[in-house]
Amino acid sequence: MIEERIESNELLDRLPPHLKQYIKPQNYGHYTAIDQAVWRYVMRKNVNYLSKVAHESYVEGLQKTGISINEIPSMYGMNRILKEIGWAAVAVDGFIPPNAFMEFQAYKVLVIASDIRQLENIEYTPAPDIIHEGAGHAPIIASPDYAEYLRRFGEIGAKAISSAHDMELYEAVRTLSILKEVPLPASPKGGGVNFSLKNHLDKIEAAETQVEELQNKKVKPSEIALIRNLHWWTVEYGLVGTVSNPKIYGAGLLSSIGESEWCMKDEVKKIPYSIDAAYKDFDITKPQPQLYVTPDFAYLQQVLEEFANTMAVRKGGWRGLNKLIESKQLGTIEISTGLQISGNFTRMIQNEDNEVVWFETEGQTALAYRETEVIGHGVSRHKKGFRSPLGKLKGINLAIENMGPRDLAAYNFYDGKPIEFEFESGIHVKGMNVTGMRNLKGELMLIQFTDCTVTYKEEVLFTPEDGDFDMAVGKEIVSAFAGAADFLSFDLVEHELSTLGDVAEMTEEEKELNFLYAEVRKTRAKHLPSPPQEGNFRTDPEIKNQLIVIFNTVSKKFPNDWLLPLEIFELTASEKVFDYLQQLKTRRPKIAHLIDGGLALLDKQNIV
Repeated sequence: MIEERIESNELLDRLPPHLKQYIKPQNYGHYTAIDQAVWRYVMRKNVNYLSKVAHESYVEGLQKTGISINEIPSMYGMNRILKEIGWAAVAVDGFIPPNAFMEFQAYKVLVIASDIRQLENIEYTPAPDIIHEGAGHAPIIASPDYAEYLRRFGEIGAKAISSAHDMELYEAVRTLSILKEVPLPASPKGGGVNFSLKNHLDKIEAAETQVEELQNKKVKPSEIALIRNLHWWTVEYGLVGTVSNPKIYGAGLLSSIGESEWCMKDEVKKIPYSIDAAYKDFDITKPQPQLYVTPDFAYLQQVLEEFANTMAVRKGGWRGLNKLIESKQLGTIEISTGLQISGNFTRMIQNEDNEVVWFETEGQTALAYRETEVIGHGVSRHKKGFRSPLGKLKGINLAIENMGPRDLAAYNFYDGKPIEFEFESGIHVKGMNVTGMRNLKGELMLIQFTDCTVTYKEEVLFTPEDGDFDMAVGKEIVSAFAGAADFLSFDLVEHELSTLGDVAEMTEEEKELNFLYAEVRKTRAKHLPSPPQEGNFRTDPEIKNQLIVIFNTVSKKFPNDWLLPLEIFELTASEKVFDYLQQLKTRRPKIAHLIDGGLALLDKQNIV
């Protein structure tokens, strides 16, 4: 029995509220005996094969991260061991927004969807699950170079700016994944139309149509879309080594029964990894026709930094601000004095050189310096937005931020006195100078005015009726990125937990089948050597008879179930069960390869 006592981890304690909102209790007791059988089948199949083709960190990492082949891992157990390598793990609510996913990594926290795929989705599930993330992502972080790549990727990825299309697609995929993983309503006894089932299938079809339409929509890729490509071709589907002799390290390959074998075939083109991968789209519904091979994990960071140099977080300027405006999401700009403005940006004015000379936000806005809110300049003061000119004053060579008290006096900037001045851009400011605020370097970064009017050409940009005018001081925008500079400035807790992973009410038939799985599981735990040893596999005749009784029930009442007969054969080596499995392969050709895969493992143990 896996211990469920919660172990504290300082990394989890550091998580901000807007990330903690996605954490969902694992509820280990909710896993059924069928869930445990699904985990065991996939893990036994994968580990047997992956020990030959995965990066050397994988098998070693399974042990370091506390992941068992025979039972679904406990988050708490994993945390105790991950703590030793400086990481933590949390169970989260299925799909979470891309920036949040990245930010968890920046905090060195591995996010794991605690749900597990249903038996009918044993090879693939559209929703993240514990097989993919626990058995795929977790083991590789035992490699220090790879762990640092993940952390740095999260740090940079969390700043990537998304588009409105990205968020629309995220919501659509999340809806579809939840619908597909919800157990289908049982058919009514005696036949007839199951309106509940029909309604559910109609919802799935509608969700699939919406996802397909959004995926096929031609849009300019955003930063988050490009960095998501890099994530896909490395963290999810990456190979390491040489093109002629690659090893698997991507979690999508490590956790997939079929793709870990398929990816090694010659039909899959192997390409040396480079920044070009950011511009290569992928289709999540199909096996990948090509994969990228990095020579080592250190090279991953080199390409990541190369890509980061193209992002608005490092380039700033009008392009960066424009990305934030188009995203329609909370974002931040930092100007040359270090002042950071966080809000929903809606407008900018540019001069003939495309430099930003005016910007505006709408709704709650906060000002910060070095990721800490400037006292008195949170959303309560700027609840209706923030706007300001940027640049140099007309006819004055000295930039405003570089003006000391004497300079300000020389240009008539007196506290409590009216002032009127014009920027080189033509923006005109007239008002009562109240006070200024400087940064740690002594540069002016904010000036407050009352009774202020701001105009540009024939347009009035600000009037005294708008309240106090807080003018940001700076020549240019040096950075633009997603999210708030100080996450405590905003109430970002708005996520509603889904019902994924919750205990669904079972039908009587489902209860009976699960009970049978549980009985077989108990028998294995009691009688099967772990790990099984070649040549010494025997079972007590009485136990074997009990298992055959269970098999008879399964074959009569649950003729479509294949995994439990396979487990019973593992424990009995019964010819009767073996013959039944062969018949089942003929009757259900779509799952024949799954049965063959299980039998191949048993053959190595001299059971077949």
